[in-house]
Amino acid sequence: MITLTKHHGLGNDFLVGDPAQISAQCGDGASLPDLARQWCDRRRGIGADGLLLLTVLADSELSMVLYNADGSRAEMSGNGIRCLAQAAFIAQKRDASVSYSVHTDAGLRTVSVEPVDDLTVQASVSMGAVSDLDAPHGWDAIGTDPMRPVSHLSTGNPHTVVGVEDVLVVDLLALGQQVPHINLEIIEPGPEPSAITMRVHERGAGITEACGTGACASAWAAAKWGLASPVDGEILVHMDGGDARVRLNEPQSGHVTLVGPAVLIAHIEIDTILKEGP
Repeated sequence: MITLTKHHGLGNDFLVGDPAQISAQCGDGASLPDLARQWCDRRRGIGADGLLLLTVLADSELSMVLYNADGSRAEMSGNGIRCLAQAAFIAQKRDASVSYSVHTDAGLRTVSVEPVDDLTVQASVSMGAVSDLDAPHGWDAIGTDPMRPVSHLSTGNPHTVVGVEDVLVVDLLALGQQVPHINLEIIEPGPEPSAITMRVHERGAGITEACGTGACASAWAAAKWGLASPVDGEILVHMDGGDARVRLNEPQSGHVTLVGPAVLIAHIEIDTILKEGP
């Protein structure tokens, strides 16, 4: 029997499992990308945007490996790491605030977890520095308006942030499918002076309700462009799944902190491995 938990961070949902247990039940040769595709399938599987593998290295030291719904491996997820921290918090039967050091493919991250109720925690993630990237392969073929602000950024994984007048009138799916190898955010200012509204097409998952690393990249770009004015160093990011706060700790160097909830959806037991769909 394989035990998983399912969580969401602002509608961005993840399955969390123990890689040692998965290996013991499925065999050392089990393909984690295949399992991610099967389990994350919303019609033939359980359904999720990604599969998180949680290893508890010490009392407050964790390891995170993330596979997207399409089986590709991702370096980092701001919503996913909050869900992973909540899974550890629950497994350890904690009832008071704790900070975890989490090893990810993007480096070490610190997550502070504060319980809200039986199903919800509030978590802040020290996300490191937002840094510039070269334009991704194929970007020039997109043909976006040259007057629009565009930033290619890394928050441990690659992002392209585009400023638009209205995020609801952009065909985000068509745009994202032209550059499926990046995380694409479109943002507009407001409605509050210290806020932006963001929609996202994620690499390996498609359009999702929220993206934590994307919120960080978008808030940093918005502050740089003057689309939003931080209050107490923070920009509020409105997404389809809810709101996150991005704290610009060191605006010049790009160091940011992401603050938002993680919610437990279910405990799940699987007694057979799902078969590959047609």
